[in-house]
Amino acid sequence: MADLFELAPGIRIGGGAPPPFIAGPCVIESRDHALRMAERIKKLFDGLGVPVVYKSSYDKANRTSVDSFRGPGIERGLEILAEIREKTGLPILTDVHDAAQATRAAEVVDVLQIPAFLCRQTDLILAAAKTGKSVNVKKGQFLAPSDTAEIAKKFRQTGNSRLTLCERGTTFGYGNLVVDMRSFPMMREAAGVPVIFDVTHSLQLPGGLGNATGGLRQYAPTLARAAAAAGVDGFFMEVHDNPDAALSDKTTQLPIESVAALVKQILAIDRARRETAPGN
Repeated sequence: MADLFELAPGIRIGGGAPPPFIAGPCVIESRDHALRMAERIKKLFDGLGVPVVYKSSYDKANRTSVDSFRGPGIERGLEILAEIREKTGLPILTDVHDAAQATRAAEVVDVLQIPAFLCRQTDLILAAAKTGKSVNVKKGQFLAPSDTAEIAKKFRQTGNSRLTLCERGTTFGYGNLVVDMRSFPMMREAAGVPVIFDVTHSLQLPGGLGNATGGLRQYAPTLARAAAAAGVDGFFMEVHDNPDAALSDKTTQLPIESVAALVKQILAIDRARRETAPGN
């Protein structure tokens, strides 16, 4: 079991604590949309009595096409995220792509996230860890679960122990990802840190639309329930008020009106798993 720590102010993860959630639109599409989504997410999770970290990216740096929407950029994006934090009180998570961004973003957000394709970038990992913030590292689609031990080793060299790892599927041939439920205990054992399941990115079909990533949103409940039964420390999901019109990841973001029912299912399964675990 991974140690308990504070992922964000007032939100615990690891150590057998109930799983917190990370939720929000893939990318900041506009100030108004980001604020509207944050207010709806806060209302939804407050109503469920479940802790949540608001997630959105100021830059999607690894879009399939050079013509794809990337976001408002770091300066304007962080201004918007700071406004959301001030107005809603929600803790904030966002992606960083290089060492300078880590330092800048840490001035505004509560949790830094390292994208999957950058999970082995030593300078980025060290810079994010040195901020003292919690850091969520997405496991690369190309890594075995045991490989995450080296990510944790790099991270801990800074003296920061507030690391989570995030499973988002493993490349399986061309244009498909597969989630191996064994990866959750394997990652936790190898790295000794809490493991989060990324419900929505695990449903991607890379390059499935030719000039964009496709996906299979309809299987989100199946994977989320399976992960809850397997035992994870937290859940990550991208949500949108109109996924089909989203400017990024439109095939995998969840309609916000479907989220409450899914969260209830996840928590019910998680409780049942805890109650029937050996030693209880």
